[in-house]
Amino acid sequence: MTSILSRYVMKAVIGNTALVMLVLLALSALYLFITQQDDIGVGTYSVEDALMFVGLNLPKYAFDLLPIAALIGALLALGNMARTLELIVVRAAGVSTMRIALWTAMAGVLLMIFTGILGEMVAPPMEQYARQLRTFAKFNDFSMAGNRSAWAKDGDMMITVRQQSADNRYGGVYVFNFDAQRRLRSVGHASSASIDENNRWQLENYVESRIGHERVDTRKEAETHLQTRLSAEFLGLAVLEPESLPGRGLYSYIQHLRQNGLDSRSYETAFWARIARTVAVAIIVVLAVPFAFGPMRSTGTGARTVVGIMIGVVFFLLAKMLESGGEVFNMPPLVVAWFPTVLLAVITTVAVSRVR
Repeated sequence: MTSILSRYVMKAVIGNTALVMLVLLALSALYLFITQQDDIGVGTYSVEDALMFVGLNLPKYAFDLLPIAALIGALLALGNMARTLELIVVRAAGVSTMRIALWTAMAGVLLMIFTGILGEMVAPPMEQYARQLRTFAKFNDFSMAGNRSAWAKDGDMMITVRQQSADNRYGGVYVFNFDAQRRLRSVGHASSASIDENNRWQLENYVESRIGHERVDTRKEAETHLQTRLSAEFLGLAVLEPESLPGRGLYSYIQHLRQNGLDSRSYETAFWARIARTVAVAIIVVLAVPFAFGPMRSTGTGARTVVGIMIGVVFFLLAKMLESGGEVFNMPPLVVAWFPTVLLAVITTVAVSRVR
């Protein structure tokens, strides 16, 4: 009997979570498609490309929205069971609140495993392909190669960017100029650079070696400018962003940065935050148990949905705020990433233990 009841509760939680996720993804897809309207018609970027871009980005949205969807789904499932007195009957049969919470947590573990697979194997490559699809359609006159750095060709000039430290700001920039016969004419290096909205580069600490017929001339400038058709969006394809990398990629890149004596805090925070958010899915569903036995036992579906959205949004905003503030105030990445999930676990444990 216990096995039947556990499967019934788990099925209800997972089923309602899937239904909520479909609704949230539909809204996300509509919003994302609307944001693509300004880009449709640029280059060869068409409506079909925009729809493909939206579809490829949905796994990333699903990964981000799963904690909220899991909480709302659990609230709906247990709330409906409470309204129809099913939970009362289960309690009268001798099943404790902690056992019901355990069954809910088991559903959460299954959702957590699904979230991990989605965030590790599905969402990152699809999101990266979506960015490539849109950018190459919009900027089809350019070509690019590279993995850990960006190599971009614009006419007879080739630019390589080693790293991105902030929006539209880059470090380790090399500029190669070729003649019509593809012979190298000059090589320039800037320690840092930035791009404005007109694709005008400002190169700092610039050193250039110009190759002549019989000698190489060198010039140095504290600051110089370069006009290209390469945009920050195009170069961003090859710049590593923590949110776009799978866990394995993040871990590998963290080791690379440490071995080279570079700052890896933002990537460490992203790595632990990815794990913490995945674990949070198994915890957040249990938070629905005290609501099912408490003041929301007789409330409607709309009220439970609103409560679930509010709790999920607060958790999401707290996590993002800590991730942003932690880097500014030099907080340990482990503390920044795990604090929201640990706080959620403590609140859930206290709330469930107080249910009678």
